[in-house]
Amino acid sequence: MCKNIEKPFEFFDVTADIGFYSYGNNLEEVFENAGLAMFNVISNTDDIKPVETKEISVTSEDKISLLYDFLEELLFMHEVEFMLFSQFDVAIKKDGENYKLDAAIKGEEINWEIHERGEEVKAITFHMMDIVKEDNLYKSSVILDL
Repeated sequence: MCKNIEKPFEFFDVTADIGFYSYGNNLEEVFENAGLAMFNVISNTDDIKPVETKEISVTSEDKISLLYDFLEELLFMHEVEFMLFSQFDVAIKKDGENYKLDAAIKGEEINWEIHERGEEVKAITFHMMDIVKEDNLYKSSVILDL
């Protein structure tokens, strides 16, 4: 998580969906905080213990597609493996014409008796998805279909 920024993410209003901005001092932190924001929609990440680590790799043609593919992979793991995640360690590098992301994500199996039930995220959308750098701070915008 970012050490010297005011907040790692914030939500914004979107009709029938939910949007968020994630922030970071670098691209990796923006992605880590986007994962954190998405799982805060699904549950309260403060209650998710980082007891199990999963490794993921994603390759995409640009940064926005990489963010989309990363969040899609997290959502897939959540739905198929019945996991909630609260810690994200992301590494991104340019690999020829593509971007490659490797991440170690930590969390635990869903237990709705312990974990707060939030919204069900049905899909990640490309609508308004963006990544910008402003004053040495990176910012992404994402809308989730609920």
